[in-house]
Amino acid sequence: MNAPKFVKYPLLNLQTILVAFVIGAGLANGADPSRPNIVILFADDMGYGDLACYGHPSIKTPNIDQLADEGIRLTSFVTGSWCVPSRTQLMTGRYMPRIAFNGSTGANGVGGLPDSEWTMAEALKDAGYKTHMVGKWHLGYKQKKFLPVNQGFDTWFGMPYSNDYMKPWVQTDEPLGLFRGETMVEHPFDQDPITTRYTKEAVQLIERSGSDQPFLLYLAYAMPHLPLAVSDERRGLSNAGFYGDVIEEVDWSIGQVLKALEKKGIADDTLVFFASDNGPWIDMPPRMQQAGNELWHAGSSGPLRGSKGQTYEGGPRVPAMLRWPGTIASGQVSDGFVGMPDIYRTVLSVAGSTLPDHALDGDDLIPFLTGKTKSTPRKEYFYFKRGLEALRSGDWKLRTVTGELELFDMKTDPFERINRASDKPEKAQALLSRMHEMAKEVGVKVKE
Repeated sequence: MNAPKFVKYPLLNLQTILVAFVIGAGLANGADPSRPNIVILFADDMGYGDLACYGHPSIKTPNIDQLADEGIRLTSFVTGSWCVPSRTQLMTGRYMPRIAFNGSTGANGVGGLPDSEWTMAEALKDAGYKTHMVGKWHLGYKQKKFLPVNQGFDTWFGMPYSNDYMKPWVQTDEPLGLFRGETMVEHPFDQDPITTRYTKEAVQLIERSGSDQPFLLYLAYAMPHLPLAVSDERRGLSNAGFYGDVIEEVDWSIGQVLKALEKKGIADDTLVFFASDNGPWIDMPPRMQQAGNELWHAGSSGPLRGSKGQTYEGGPRVPAMLRWPGTIASGQVSDGFVGMPDIYRTVLSVAGSTLPDHALDGDDLIPFLTGKTKSTPRKEYFYFKRGLEALRSGDWKLRTVTGELELFDMKTDPFERINRASDKPEKAQALLSRMHEMAKEVGVKVKE
């Protein structure tokens, strides 16, 4: 890709340098804390209420629970409310409307991340990292320049888009295949063992990693996106039906990745981030039920209102956690406001990478994660869906899409049950004005 103008990150943030210096003194193995390995574990359509550590009564997720216990679990983490916006925020640190995709990124689409974007993989590769991706991309397919290996990743094994891009669920003649690099290596393929195959690939990449070069491993699971798939070995083991089997297999996979880091002796030198790309597909369209998908195949938003594709919290608020032994204190649970673009900014910070000079929508979390500051840096988050639908600023969230203003106090009413617009009209109008400012900046309209 053509690299944009950029500035060296450490020059931007002296506090980050000082934090890195201080925490580095505490690492027993002497590794440079600004150069950890980065492992990103990304579930697809996993709901806020799908994990034991987020309150699910019967799905067992011991490995994810342990990951949370060994780091920080976030309870107010938000992202795009469906696949592409969420992955855009992760890979670029930017809201999707800022970027000229010039078309959709699915099987029939010709769009993708343009050359002007400086992806996380490009930034880390430029900083000396090996960069690997396993799993779902969904940021461009038709033109080879959009594929992961042309967006900064040294290797890629996975699908270019969601596992439902085939008839009868999506009316397309494009083959749903597995890629290695630029080449489709399997079509058709059996989806049932896809999680185990991705796991094997990821573990092998960890085992083959060298001690002289840090790496980025982005493992983007196909599950629990519909249609559900699970290996024969783990089918029927859950107390929560087919969906529970799928979630527990993802949990098993994460356990295998964490064990591989331990066995390699690099767990303490690795920043692990886990999240879902968006909430569960509770209101699945009829096309998803044509081949046996049932409503109980979708996950749970827990106590939150809404689901995938909506800008009530059940769509964009997802389970998320980070672990970095010796740097991020264990046993933390935080309701601090965090957004997906913050992960891009944070990863580039700890890797000593460069930042582009175009607008970013994320903040560096390192001072917060290391205990140097008590609160997260994020002040606001904009919720887009074919336009701008909502804004959260501090404890207040405004939604405009229903035809009336909906104002929620997220501190006292995180479930968005009580509309405060009538008794807080000035607050509602102030947030609406801010929404119009951002909509104008990124070239969309506020949905009213």
